[in-house]
Amino acid sequence: MAAKWIEQITGSFEDKKRWRRYKARKEQLPPAYRTAIDGLERYFMYAGSIVKGDVLMQMLEDLADLIERAAVDGTPIRDIVGDDPVEFADTFIRNYSDGQWINKERKRLTDAIDQAADDA
Repeated sequence: MAAKWIEQITGSFEDKKRWRRYKARKEQLPPAYRTAIDGLERYFMYAGSIVKGDVLMQMLEDLADLIERAAVDGTPIRDIVGDDPVEFADTFIRNYSDGQWINKERKRLTDAIDQAADDA
């Protein structure tokens, strides 16, 4: 019972465990791949606007899978992200749009307009 209350304030314990596992995976990467994943992660945190912890963790775990596979195969970083890393990152983020805060605001706007139209 207390754990649920604490999770209400601090967030999911499972998400925190997933975050630690993800960070440990990153540390195992060769330096160039670790630099790339650090840059992408930082961009995702700022540009992704993902507010759902489970969606964020799924996105980061998928990123780790991609980068780990590339490291094992010896795939160059540019072959992964292409010539425009921002385009790559934005496209990657779009796959996880259900966790973005803007979707909540879009729903609120739609609901408000629907209510206003019904009241008129």
